[in-house]
Amino acid sequence: MILTYGGKYYDGTTTYGGYSDIMVADEHFVVRIPDNLPLDASAPLLCAGITVYSPLKYYGFDKPGMQVGVVGLGGLGHVAVKFAKAMGVKVTVISTSPKKEKEALEHLGAHSFLVSTDQDQIQAALGTLDGIIDTVSAKHPLLPLMGLLKSHGKLVMVGAPEKPLELPVFPLLMGRKMVGGSCVGGMKETQEMIDFAAKHKITADIEVIPIDYANTAMERLLKADVKYRFVIDIGNTLKPSS
Repeated sequence: MILTYGGKYYDGTTTYGGYSDIMVADEHFVVRIPDNLPLDASAPLLCAGITVYSPLKYYGFDKPGMQVGVVGLGGLGHVAVKFAKAMGVKVTVISTSPKKEKEALEHLGAHSFLVSTDQDQIQAALGTLDGIIDTVSAKHPLLPLMGLLKSHGKLVMVGAPEKPLELPVFPLLMGRKMVGGSCVGGMKETQEMIDFAAKHKITADIEVIPIDYANTAMERLLKADVKYRFVIDIGNTLKPSS
């Protein structure tokens, strides 16, 4: 396997992925972007988009009328809401931040919003969700999320916390619930995702930046100061080294 970024190509050169102005790839690993999708706002779909589209399909969260929760409203979460809505699913955004309620309901069109630290809200929503896509990459409790699932419900992890999470087993046993995971997706499914996005006019919410702003963007990322993805304008701002 040759990774798009940070890998070694056949001739020993390093691959630079999205930091390249041009690259050569085997035709089997190229995705066609439909003409009606803007390249800048569809670029994050090739990572964040397929990361949430794949588990929505694989775990059967794509049936119209289903109740699906999305934990975390960031780069992955906001795209998950858009895809799930386009599939006809009723989406509940679950966040630790009450400030994100307006964004979730009014801008992204989620059907409901839960503050995960509000015991009254969580208690009122127990056993209401068919599935949950958890996009959070920080350490967080799983017990409240498992309580939101109906019997036979599935909690799917797509975020990658650095430290191990605590998994209480008893709630799994009592409702025959499942915890699963998913990472990106294959080429066929990635093309399917892009075509679906084009059909339903789904793009990521982005901020386009020049290449020389990259370090500042990284500092802002650490403070979660972006809605919701930075996209580097390589074509217009990457200059060849003299």
